[in-house]
Amino acid sequence: MEFSLFFFADSGAAGADGYRLLLESARFADANGLSAVWTPERHFHSFGGLYPNPAVTGAAVAAVTERVGIRAGSVVAPLHHPVRIAEEWSVVDNLSRGRVGVSFASGWHAVDFVLRPENYADRKSAMVETADMVRRLWRGDEVEFSDGAGEKQSVRIFPAPVQPELPVWITSAGSPETFRAAGRLNAGLLTHMLGQDREALARNIAAYRQELAQTHGENARGHVALMLHTMIGDDRGRVRELVLEPFGNYLRSSADLIIKAASTLLPAGVDLNRLPDRDKQYLIKHAVDRYFTTSGLFGTVTDGLETVDRLREIGVDEIACLIDYGVPHDEVLRSLPYIAELRARTK
Repeated sequence: MEFSLFFFADSGAAGADGYRLLLESARFADANGLSAVWTPERHFHSFGGLYPNPAVTGAAVAAVTERVGIRAGSVVAPLHHPVRIAEEWSVVDNLSRGRVGVSFASGWHAVDFVLRPENYADRKSAMVETADMVRRLWRGDEVEFSDGAGEKQSVRIFPAPVQPELPVWITSAGSPETFRAAGRLNAGLLTHMLGQDREALARNIAAYRQELAQTHGENARGHVALMLHTMIGDDRGRVRELVLEPFGNYLRSSADLIIKAASTLLPAGVDLNRLPDRDKQYLIKHAVDRYFTTSGLFGTVTDGLETVDRLREIGVDEIACLIDYGVPHDEVLRSLPYIAELRARTK
């Protein structure tokens, strides 16, 4: 099992200390055999507001590391011109001497599409088309686009990337069709457990690998990275105490995602958006309990070994440990050696 670090939610103010957790954690990952550091693309909200551009944060990670992978988790493909994506990540590939990878997402929040409103309605198709064009540009192909005068022009990117092929994932929140699309594209799969339980995840991974085999041959296995909220320590009770309040606050900050995740708990036809606040708070508390016991990577190294075994059985290749959901940064940094120990015991 591979282990990586994943950043997504930090809403701390930028400035002298704003990116301390990212950079210090990246140095730790680099020195302790973790596979990668993932940073996201987030817009127009304090939830995740430190991360509007993963190419920029990826360049910062490249400057302080030597071997760890530098990945976008994710680039919201329909918000950008494919040439711009390919150029930016080729620069990071050069800065890192060939360590980048990109997971492409279709996006879901309409407000984000103020950047390219014309792509919102058909965003899933736009994601697939953009990923394909970025891959072609990365290989050195000339790709034709319209210029400012309405003429067709064939362009290629500079600088040329170090890696001949761009490592690509597709991000899915649990849609079986997106899992299958990743298989057809011969891409990796980046997913999480908001909105899907372990049984649904197992079915989705099986569908992904079936599509891979049918489209690209029986030896094509792909790569499944699962983002899990993580806190490992030497005492399960202490870990629970550390995460309980900040994780609850984190879930409130992303209430629309949690409402989606909790939808399977209610009778059909119930409109969660119309629930009174007390019922929403109950669902958040239930979600905290669920994540701590079944849907996260929490507790001791021994607890973690049990989680890893369950996930390995259903085909997960990598656990992307989301560590920036509100626990004080010093506590998070003190927990990192336990992630490294867990990794060492699951080789």
